[in-house]
Amino acid sequence: MQTTPTPAPNTRSSAAGKDYRQPFLVITFLFFMWGFITVMNDVLINSFEKIFQLSALQQSLIQLCFFGAFFIISLLYFLISARSGKDPVNQIGYKNGMAISLAISGVGCMSFYPAAQTASYGVFLLALFVLATGVTLLQVCANPYAALLGAPETASSRLNLAQGLNSLGTTVGPLIGVLLIFRVFSNGVATSVSVGKTYLLYGVIFLVLALVVRFTSLPLFRNSGKIEKGWGVLKFRHLRLGAIAIFFYVGAEVSVGSWLVKFLMLDHISGLSRESANYFLAYYWGGLMIGRLMGTVSLGKAKASTKYVTMALISLGVFAFIYLITGIKKDGGNITLQLLAFDNVGVFLIFLSLNYFAFLWGKSSPSRSLSIFSVIIIALLLIVILGTGKLAFWAVISIGLFNSIMWSNIFTMAIKDLGKYTSQGSSLLVMAIVGGAILPPLQSIIIDQGFIQLSFLVPLVSYFYILYYGVVGHKPKV
Repeated sequence: MQTTPTPAPNTRSSAAGKDYRQPFLVITFLFFMWGFITVMNDVLINSFEKIFQLSALQQSLIQLCFFGAFFIISLLYFLISARSGKDPVNQIGYKNGMAISLAISGVGCMSFYPAAQTASYGVFLLALFVLATGVTLLQVCANPYAALLGAPETASSRLNLAQGLNSLGTTVGPLIGVLLIFRVFSNGVATSVSVGKTYLLYGVIFLVLALVVRFTSLPLFRNSGKIEKGWGVLKFRHLRLGAIAIFFYVGAEVSVGSWLVKFLMLDHISGLSRESANYFLAYYWGGLMIGRLMGTVSLGKAKASTKYVTMALISLGVFAFIYLITGIKKDGGNITLQLLAFDNVGVFLIFLSLNYFAFLWGKSSPSRSLSIFSVIIIALLLIVILGTGKLAFWAVISIGLFNSIMWSNIFTMAIKDLGKYTSQGSSLLVMAIVGGAILPPLQSIIIDQGFIQLSFLVPLVSYFYILYYGVVGHKPKV
């Protein structure tokens, strides 16, 4: 999940023509870290289930706390800007804002350790809310900052590349999290202490990053643009409908990721153990990385033949990377490589090919691509709800491939032609991320009744709305 507020044009132009490769390298690592820490929620859901003997509804409070913070903090940000006509982050500068955000995230992570000592689920949730507050503020600061680090005409390319690093974080996050929680800090069974120690380590990393950002020589950009006061932004129909689309998209993406492991563990799907099933989260979130990197090439200016070859190489190359890293296991005191039998991933390769051709059919059109990808996901979810075995197994995982371009396409279409209202519109779309807090609990209610497969009707409804937005709802109309 990304947020992309739009900086003022005069601020962006000040960055043109300068070499900002080193600062951009620092920023891309921040994108990686918040993707990494966000996807850890999926590992927490499956770890806390046994530690605290939780129902699915109680497990879903993890996403409610995390994405609820996105809504609360973004709403406060929106209200302050609407009343004052000023950008709060601009008062302290992007660099200082990022350092403070990282420090808050670090404190949130480190709070997991005392939470583990109390063995209290409620204290863990409080720590998670603090962590999410830092991540929310980090997104508000880092996205526009990345856009400023170079010429305005290449800002979109930089953001796509940074988002690709974010997806790398979501790909390796579950693998490292499972390794630390189940193997490094425990003997194969997750405990509150092993979770606390894992997040204590993450907290140290965030605090070190805060110091790096604070004391590294980074450009001190300030946005001199003035945010429009009042509520005039709500008059734009395509923005209002776009906010709903963001709500459903984030909610559906998080819902699938949250309950994917529980689905894979079903006897008639694969019967995997909890630890083994967690490894396949890397394929789901890695699919987003594959699609985002392919989308970056698709929107480039290279010749069509060059694009097609490059996209195919990216697809196969990233798949090979995921295939290799998911084979890394800790067996006793040794790190071993236990690759899946290649014929087990054959269905995924078919969906990978479908993803490639879907990009070609999309013809680099945001609305056309969104519509095509929505139709494919709807078909995949029907397989998930009605199917069994290997086909249903890889169908749910492959949804990540087609989720990849949805955020950027919806966001781009929703803020089109907003003019002076663009910044407020961006804040409104960030608030819509609260879908990640609402839909997983709704799905959990069905799961608690024993209907795990039928519970995927919740994201299915979401993608029908996204399809509507791609076909009709995106068209600007006041």
